[in-house]
Amino acid sequence: MSRRRPGTGSLAADLGRCQLLSLAALAVSGAGGLVIGALLLLPVGAGFLLLPPAATALRRMSDRYRGWAAHRTGTLISPPRPLPPRPAGPGGRRRQALAILGDAGFWHDLRWAWAEPVTGALLAAAPPALVWYGLFGSAVQPFVWLLGDGNWYAFVLVDSSAAMLAALVLALGFTAAGLRLAPLVLRLHARWSGRLLTAPYTTELVRRIEHLAGSRADVLDIQAAELRRIERDLHDGAQARLVALGMTLDEATRLLDHDPPAARALLQEVRATSQRALQDLRELLHGVLPPVLADRGLGDAVRSLALDSHLDVHVDAALPGRLPAPVESAGYFAVAELLANAAKHSGSPEVRISLSHTAGMLRVTVADDGRGGANADGSGLRGLRRRIEPFDGTLVLHSPRGGPTTATLEIPCASSSPKTSSSSGTG
Repeated sequence: MSRRRPGTGSLAADLGRCQLLSLAALAVSGAGGLVIGALLLLPVGAGFLLLPPAATALRRMSDRYRGWAAHRTGTLISPPRPLPPRPAGPGGRRRQALAILGDAGFWHDLRWAWAEPVTGALLAAAPPALVWYGLFGSAVQPFVWLLGDGNWYAFVLVDSSAAMLAALVLALGFTAAGLRLAPLVLRLHARWSGRLLTAPYTTELVRRIEHLAGSRADVLDIQAAELRRIERDLHDGAQARLVALGMTLDEATRLLDHDPPAARALLQEVRATSQRALQDLRELLHGVLPPVLADRGLGDAVRSLALDSHLDVHVDAALPGRLPAPVESAGYFAVAELLANAAKHSGSPEVRISLSHTAGMLRVTVADDGRGGANADGSGLRGLRRRIEPFDGTLVLHSPRGGPTTATLEIPCASSSPKTSSSSGTG
């Protein structure tokens, strides 16, 4: 599929954004200057009063640049942790200033504030400079050379009609080049800003620890709820049937001597009750861990799901033997949830499931050609994300209205067997 070229209106809008970025560097430089001034005044005490508001102004400016990068180019820049708040009580402003001096995100912002006017702003100013110089050449050069003995436009000496035409073509080239470069420069500027403004490694590490701690708490809650469900299902299902079975056996034993036909009927009822209790136990165990998953692995377990589905499910599995049991369980129930969602909401008669393991990553893709518009924040997908988060897994959903819908699940893991098995199936 060919990539659509941006229209003139879009190019002009990108050019305007480049112009704004180049001018905004003045405000960035001003905020950085205020912070430097506050730092220089720390020895005399005034800096402790000036540093918190100056650092706050600089953080607002850097957050605005992060928002611009995400909104205009799709470049997500991880923000640092919030600046330390002002403690209550006397000396709060001084303690806040000291905490800011120990904050790695503050020094990242300050480094960016001094690099942006010299690097990012000059980069952003290049397309507008080309366009303005081109417009000057195309509007002025056809006439100004007639007023004197000639003048230079770039590297062209304009002293005749031919030279004037050459300068005009060059000016139009400058204008076109500036317009075409604007989107590229915006992406480069966002990438450069990302390198300077991304949260420090220590901040990312702390966030990761907090995220894993939250995921662990979610997993413990899920496990507790699952244990309560199993207990309830055992109490209301198999246990109740087994109690009824025992009572029926007692009654059959009492009738066995003086009413054998009635005892025989009760024994037949006992047989039916025991079969129903066994079926309850099988269904309960299937919800905990399907036997095919424990015995055959993820690929065959997903093919079993495909066979049980009323949809036309195509499975393409290329897995290197068995994966760790917790990962296989998470992958299996994730596929079951995605397949159930496709059956309920997509309206597509066909679903394609792909499983692969490369570079230490289990990748599962479930795709359909249905109506699309799936809600990435729905309760089912939120539960799915909670299931895979403890493994550092990710779920990406692409479901525009009108379809198609593609859900891609990735879980980092190593295979427990070097033997590779690749097969396809249809349900």
